[in-house]
Amino acid sequence: MITITGAAGFIGSALVARLNAEGFNDLVLVDDFSARPDKERNHADRTCVQRVERKDFAEWLRANENQVQFVFHLGARTDTTEQDRAIFDQLNLHYSQEIWRLCHELGLPLVYASSAATYGGGEHGYSDNHKHVDLLKPLNPYGDSKQAFDRWALSEAEAGRAPYFWAGLKFFNVYGPGEYHKGRMASVVYHAFRQIKATGGMKLFRSHRDDYADGEQLRDFVYVRDVVDVCHWLMHNRKDSGLYNLGSGQARSFLDLTRATFDALDVPHNIGFIDTPADIRDTYQYFTEADLSKLRSIGYAREMTSLEAGVTEYVQSYLSQDRVL
Repeated sequence: MITITGAAGFIGSALVARLNAEGFNDLVLVDDFSARPDKERNHADRTCVQRVERKDFAEWLRANENQVQFVFHLGARTDTTEQDRAIFDQLNLHYSQEIWRLCHELGLPLVYASSAATYGGGEHGYSDNHKHVDLLKPLNPYGDSKQAFDRWALSEAEAGRAPYFWAGLKFFNVYGPGEYHKGRMASVVYHAFRQIKATGGMKLFRSHRDDYADGEQLRDFVYVRDVVDVCHWLMHNRKDSGLYNLGSGQARSFLDLTRATFDALDVPHNIGFIDTPADIRDTYQYFTEADLSKLRSIGYAREMTSLEAGVTEYVQSYLSQDRVL
């Protein structure tokens, strides 16, 4: 039996779909199902043995420990504009600590979601070497909560209080099917598709730095299919615990991403610019790029999907057909 928290969310639901496709149907889906009925499309048609409310998961896990073989903890509050640190402390830090302690106590392997938001402005680079973790300075409370848990997990592991195998995955800018419920936090591909269909054009955030032209801000965009492939691989390769970057390994511009969306729709490029909203302007990342050398060093060899191929598949096979997964 495999448990997945955040199973109604973007990445969690994609992982459930992948596991079902691989013949894993003995799944337990964990989420706050009652609070977000708008996410039902992400899990309604998935094969599982049970759905468990997030608040009941710890008790359920204790009662069913002998049946569980693996825990994916992908649930989190991911709104980078949220400023209430208490929310992040509760959902991203304390809840994750509870799951970690249970996995250690019950002898269960754990893969959990960290974030590239821990890297802040990138002044210390994007290496997932554990020696660099204490140097990182996230730019918002969301990133702080992920950084706090990563640091705590490393200290627990050093003290011998860790699951026998664990991996914290620093997700970069993930895009793909199943993110329809994320609103403002959905990917630029999702927003570009909707804007282009509605207006024939797309407005990107203007650069507010002299060293970047408008639309040339660079991010590491990674297709959700690649993310779940790494999760699936780690489930079968449980020997090298630690933090791992999970991105494409190549920074691309928002202009690249948007042009790929226009091309996937086969319509002329029509791109304009608006000011970056004031509430995120001072904490906006202008460059991210995952260093994948550590992930490669433990044997993960599959090539990541190119930006153009990922956007084309997402737009033509999912968004244009109103499909989730």
